[in-house]
Amino acid sequence: MSNNIYLYILVMAGVTYLIRLIPLTLIRKEIKNNYIKSFLYYVPFVTLAVMTFPAILDSTANWLSALGGFIVAVILAYWGQSLFKISLLACVSVFIIELIVY
Repeated sequence: MSNNIYLYILVMAGVTYLIRLIPLTLIRKEIKNNYIKSFLYYVPFVTLAVMTFPAILDSTANWLSALGGFIVAVILAYWGQSLFKISLLACVSVFIIELIVY
């Protein structure tokens, strides 16, 4: 295959279009299976987590400080704290762990 970028873009557009078109044409009525509905409900959250978790661990000089900030953020989010407080305290915890490690 030659390095024709327009062919690559056309194939990519076709594959993307088919991925979105096939479910719309095959599934025309409401999904009633609770298992499938719950699976489809959590797909966006899992996709976001899979994309952001590796970036969290690579965002600092040491992966231990990133993991510490992540743990602090998860605990505060579980307790229902505001997003501003979560981000502020996670950054502070990363800073403190970086000071201890280095």
